[in-house]
Amino acid sequence: MKAIIYCRVSTNKETQETSLKRQEEELIQLANTYHFEIDRVIKEKASGYNFDREGIFQLLERIKEKQVQAILIQDETRLGRGNAKIALLHCILKENIKLYSISHSGELQLSESDSMVLNIVSMVEEYQRKLHNAKIKRGMKRAVQKGYKPEKNLKNLGVASGREKIEVPIEEIVRLRKNGLIFSEIAATLRGFGFNISKATVHRRYQEYIESQEE
Repeated sequence: MKAIIYCRVSTNKETQETSLKRQEEELIQLANTYHFEIDRVIKEKASGYNFDREGIFQLLERIKEKQVQAILIQDETRLGRGNAKIALLHCILKENIKLYSISHSGELQLSESDSMVLNIVSMVEEYQRKLHNAKIKRGMKRAVQKGYKPEKNLKNLGVASGREKIEVPIEEIVRLRKNGLIFSEIAATLRGFGFNISKATVHRRYQEYIESQEE
């Protein structure tokens, strides 16, 4: 099992160098105890309240690649403090990554308050996902009710299934707009049919079309 060792101190003072080195040494011992293969050691000097940290970005990118199964830390405050800590714990645990800490001499045990907040965050995220899906369905239903027929209007529908369709014919955006759909509904409708397009892109493409017609 591969693991990332993450060490952090809050300032650049020379006295903190010793702390950073000690964290690394103790975490290497922890990795050896649990027979982890050390994927990499990330060390940085930054405030735990600051989310914008190079080391943290490296860590998050690596766990997204599914090559690492655990993260080793001195304690949860090394990841961050306050809201930054909760956000990072959520990102890490969502990827099914195990956290091991020196303070717990093994797998990290979250406090009752942290567990409660993370459960709330997960529930909110799930309802946001449901709301997003509902908007897509609503946009598709409204478009069809207004006479939109994707099987006739969208070229190559179903071809290269599973791949993102980036290019969207402007004619489809114009047609849906004329049918009374707002830009967010048009974007949601087209995403429902497999086109990876945002509200901003729909609006920009439509404005470009209008401007070209006026010239």
